Amino acid sequence: MQNYYLGCPIWANKDWSGSFFTPKAKPKEYLPQYAQVFNTVEGNNTFYGLPKDSMVRRWKMDTPKDFRFSFKFPKLISHVYKLQNVQKEVTHFFGSLEPLLEKIGVFFLQLSPSFNKRALPTLEHFLQTLPQDLTYAVEVRHLDFFHNEMARQQLDELLQRFNINRAIFDTSTLHNIESQNEHILGAQKKKPQMPPYFTSTADQPFLRYVGYPTPEANRTRFTFLAKIVAEWLQLKKTPYVFIHSPGELNTPAIARFFHELLKQEAAKLGVEVGEMPTFPVDKLPKLPEQMSLF
Repeated sequence: MQNYYLGCPIWANKDWSGSFFTPKAKPKEYLPQYAQVFNTVEGNNTFYGLPKDSMVRRWKMDTPKDFRFSFKFPKLISHVYKLQNVQKEVTHFFGSLEPLLEKIGVFFLQLSPSFNKRALPTLEHFLQTLPQDLTYAVEVRHLDFFHNEMARQQLDELLQRFNINRAIFDTSTLHNIESQNEHILGAQKKKPQMPPYFTSTADQPFLRYVGYPTPEANRTRFTFLAKIVAEWLQLKKTPYVFIHSPGELNTPAIARFFHELLKQEAAKLGVEVGEMPTFPVDKLPKLPEQMSLF
């Protein structure tokens, strides 16, 4: 793939064995096999705790030089202390990932649902303290930043001033699904119902999507999103796109389906996105079919 980054929210999913990973893949092989296909991943694990130095160095060895992690700021910084008096925690966060710094695409700051327009000065002060040579995306969930025109404009202008991407979380498809499937119901309960908003505030648009648990069912929304991403590419931006799905069982295949639709839309605008590599399981030699006796 080229000119953009596409990935999943996780890389270590044993349920992908036989459909994405090779059937007998061991946990230590998950990341190397994942990185054969995708060129980025959401690093949600850092939201809950920081990895050991040995693990960080292993991640570096297990991925090609053009692979990019997009680690999430720890919950302690964003939700517990709400960005206030967290310089020690921020320093510790960056320090723990320092061996992997060259492979980090975007540092992802997800703010708590209670973080509203009155907290914008706190966000501004926090952004001023961050290293300016790194790339960031900020996701807001309070409705102030969607339905209040002044608050929305103030946030966008703040992010533009710091060249920070406004993270986009598209959950509209998920919350329109009528189903009793336990994974869908669980995702609908866990994922917020976000108003659609696709403004890009910097050079690395950051889009997260969650919808149907099978590829084809996402066609309508993916066609819409592919046109947006293709327009970003035409503007010489470098989008990061992360595909989620209820249960995450078919996420690699759903992401592949998105890439194929994006390739069509990008071609209309004269933009190349390349080909998605073959899944590890599909690289295995095919066993000869047993001949029938009759």
